Amino acid sequence: MHSSGAGVDGARGVLAVDSTAPGAAPRGLDAFRRGWETQIGDDVFQLPAFSADTIGDFRVKGNVAKVHGAAIADLHAASATRTADAPGGDQDLVAMYVVQRGAWTLGGPPGRGEQTVPAGQFLVRHVGRLTAFETTAHLTAKFLVLPPGELKPLLGNRVITGPADSAEIRLLTALTDMIHATVADLGPAGVEATHGALIELAKAVVKGRFDDVEPRLAPALTQAAKDLADRRLADPELSPAMLARELNVSVRTLHRAFAAVGEQVATYIRHRRLQEARLALTAPSGRLSISELAAHWQFADSSHFTRTFKKHYGQTPTEYARSTGAASLSPNRHLPGHGSAESA
Repeated sequence: MHSSGAGVDGARGVLAVDSTAPGAAPRGLDAFRRGWETQIGDDVFQLPAFSADTIGDFRVKGNVAKVHGAAIADLHAASATRTADAPGGDQDLVAMYVVQRGAWTLGGPPGRGEQTVPAGQFLVRHVGRLTAFETTAHLTAKFLVLPPGELKPLLGNRVITGPADSAEIRLLTALTDMIHATVADLGPAGVEATHGALIELAKAVVKGRFDDVEPRLAPALTQAAKDLADRRLADPELSPAMLARELNVSVRTLHRAFAAVGEQVATYIRHRRLQEARLALTAPSGRLSISELAAHWQFADSSHFTRTFKKHYGQTPTEYARSTGAASLSPNRHLPGHGSAESA
């Protein structure tokens, strides 16, 4: 377990824990608790008492980032966890659970029973008192602790649930990933702006929509679009229009978000496809021909692919493969293109 990036004013902190290594589990919960109390603080969220079996077998790997009164935890739990039957303790916060794998079962207030967040779902609720919970083994989830000020009036006594691939959760996920990567290096103004964007997107999740002209959300929207594009690079339907539709924004809003960070949607897609094609050219086995690469990465034809590749990298695909020694890796299958495709 290690931690870093705690601001002098306590506005931010970074905590990493890994008790999945052999022999680490008996001390895993203690290390996590010490790190949380030091870097995140009980003023954000008071860790509950855990059951004896959890204490003895706490195999969890994750990262936690603090931004003012908010904390974002990315957790991968190899072991099941369970709190003590009656954790106790007053709280006043909004908690969000986004489960990618496994399940997280939450105890409710008296008379409201348990609620389970299964894989592929999220849940948001206001928490006024610590309640029991348990997680399955092999859990992958995000856990967000958020200050109640702007969110509690929107929630009231409601519990908001929905699919984890909704547009609002995709944007929130993109933002939280950016926070984990940058929070230790942010200055006071960056911390303030990041906190504001986090609250705006949390409000969007609660309301089921977000303010698409809010400038603070442009980086998150851009990153969410990039994440989606990266998963669909070989899809012939990939386009600015498809990304905008998936993220529930207008094409104009998407273009405006990319422009705010100095990029263009179509350019990003083209460059990423070229990057993947370049990697494929040096694959040690099963290398595709130029025409096959062009078709796979959705270029109009091999001539168009070759021209675009050379413009971007300064070499044709064949020249690049030869310069890296890849051509000798597949002696029985040469790269085509000594004709019209390479000379076009």
